Amino acid sequence: MNTKGYVVIVDAFAAARFFPPEFSQAGYQCVRVQSTPQVPEAFADSLDLTLYADNIIHSGDLAETVRAAGVYEPVAVFAGSEFGVEFADRLSEAMGLPSNGTALSAARRDKFTMIETIKAAGVRGARQLLATSEEELVRWHEDLGSRVVVKPLKSAGNDGVRFCATPAESAAAFRELTGAENLFSERNEGVVAQEHLFGGEYMVNTVSRDGRHHVTDIMGTTRISVNGVHDISNSVYLLPRRGEVQDQLVAYAFDVLQALGVAHGPSHIEIKMTATGPVLIEMGARICGGDLPHYVQLATGESPFDWTADAYVRPERFHARCDDDYRIERFFSSVGLVAGTTGTLRSLRHLDTVRELESFHDVSQFVPVGGTVVPTTNDSTYVGFVRLFHEEEEVVRRDSNTIHYLDGDGMYELAEQEA
Repeated sequence: MNTKGYVVIVDAFAAARFFPPEFSQAGYQCVRVQSTPQVPEAFADSLDLTLYADNIIHSGDLAETVRAAGVYEPVAVFAGSEFGVEFADRLSEAMGLPSNGTALSAARRDKFTMIETIKAAGVRGARQLLATSEEELVRWHEDLGSRVVVKPLKSAGNDGVRFCATPAESAAAFRELTGAENLFSERNEGVVAQEHLFGGEYMVNTVSRDGRHHVTDIMGTTRISVNGVHDISNSVYLLPRRGEVQDQLVAYAFDVLQALGVAHGPSHIEIKMTATGPVLIEMGARICGGDLPHYVQLATGESPFDWTADAYVRPERFHARCDDDYRIERFFSSVGLVAGTTGTLRSLRHLDTVRELESFHDVSQFVPVGGTVVPTTNDSTYVGFVRLFHEEEEVVRRDSNTIHYLDGDGMYELAEQEA
């Protein structure tokens, strides 16, 4: 194949493996840049270097990395994961390529700065505190007088998120998270506390070029309180582009993107729809995780992967279609298997029943037979996910509810039952 050129993806992990085939279809090869000498342990198994023309390791010298990447004369540099957002900004800016720039890089990664930045721009955001001590956090929680969410300044995948009903619980979360290692094998640099927002939780996924934003998909979520976690998702489902809620979400998401200086590339925006309107949970200037963009592609025919390719190597095509709405060809849901016990897995008792559901598509089982099941508390402790597809939305909703009914302690046959 004759290569038209190259694009650079910084810290491409997990779902980013779908980018190289999309760019290949457009005639471009991908070069990977690793922003740190070591790959974070949580992502080591999700990296396939055969997808990339080269893998450049940044050793701390930006000029050297610019030189190494410049050999390929890339037309674009963007982040392949949350871990790579800030370095992608530095590298793209230094190479004079389409870039979100470094001026607001911190606001696109630091959860406290993110919310303060959108509020300064006139966009509604949660009440929050950058906690510097247990005592300060306890006083703030007491003054707020309601449940708070305590989480690391920089992480992803619900890592370290703690829902705290009392000031004492907030203090315990502060002690637990301060200095602890996060999902990216880094020490937490700080802890942020935010008011707990009530309402439905949604995800708006977008791709941008030259400050114009295209909505690739909108996801709703269902949530439960389990294993000491007040608000954990047990399924996501694809929503039509238009609707009363969707229109509010998208208008708000675009305001967030503007406030945070996002002009280019994919973004993932998590929003609570409260009784008084949408409020940002957090935003990532990168692809949505959990392979969800791949399943969106199966459901709608397009996804953030091909829209990102258009944005960077076929911008004229992006702009010509930017305002088009996605259309659902098959409705989709991803249902999480949420365990409440600990032990050695013998079997998933109802898996055969799940496979017989009318909308069943596939299942990813993360804990094999003989592996250890632990109570599900974050994105890394689900036992697995079941994906559902069907032309009729109600069939997907019915089968999703059936899986929720079958899931729980009765799903997991364990060699050792523990209380």
